[in-house]
Amino acid sequence: MNPHTIFELRRYRLLPESREALIHLFGREFVEPQEALGMRVEAEFRDLDDPDSFVWVRSFRDMEARTEALASFYSGPVWKEHGPAANATMLNSDNVLLLKPAAGIDPFPHNLPRDAEAGRSRAKGLIVVNICSLAPGTEEDFSRFFRDHALPLIQEAGARIDGLFVTERSRNGFPRLPVREGETVFVWLECHADQDSRTAYQDRLRQNRVWTDEIYPTMDGQCWRKIEVARLTPTSRSLCAW
Repeated sequence: MNPHTIFELRRYRLLPESREALIHLFGREFVEPQEALGMRVEAEFRDLDDPDSFVWVRSFRDMEARTEALASFYSGPVWKEHGPAANATMLNSDNVLLLKPAAGIDPFPHNLPRDAEAGRSRAKGLIVVNICSLAPGTEEDFSRFFRDHALPLIQEAGARIDGLFVTERSRNGFPRLPVREGETVFVWLECHADQDSRTAYQDRLRQNRVWTDEIYPTMDGQCWRKIEVARLTPTSRSLCAW
């Protein structure tokens, strides 16, 4: 069971043709130093539909641990030496959702332990991040509805679920790194072997009349904008992969 209770979904908008440089720098210099301070780099992704986007997830034991770990890392020697090179690849790094696990579902249960990462031949899979924008105060009811009605159909159709999350409303204890405050979201991460597997999964869902006539319309009707979907592939160091 994942002992961490706080998660950041971080999506960086990069300068053109800078993504591979950032991924290389990130994997070489930033993973182990963050994890040595108690953070966990759960996932790192390329966005298939945006060549100038880098997406990653890190987690913390709790909000107090988050504040302490971020203060230590961003005032420490690793960031002082390599932070300017990372920032030089970015147009914006403030698209950050602060999240907590939802509906009693353990996040990232299929992630490799870090010490097994090097023995993997390569990171594979297609990870789809779905973000539902909700009215404040509705996230718990939405989460329960998803867990009880949507989740069984999604899993039956062939998706692996690696996390359900809702907005963490605690004050951002490290304002040097902004997060998207004043928003209410529900996020689910689904994993597939590849795009063909996802297409087959979508076909099976569309053939399920309960999904098309009841479940999805109910979910969509509670979102104040269209559900945001991002198709991602894991980097070589991502613990979240197929």
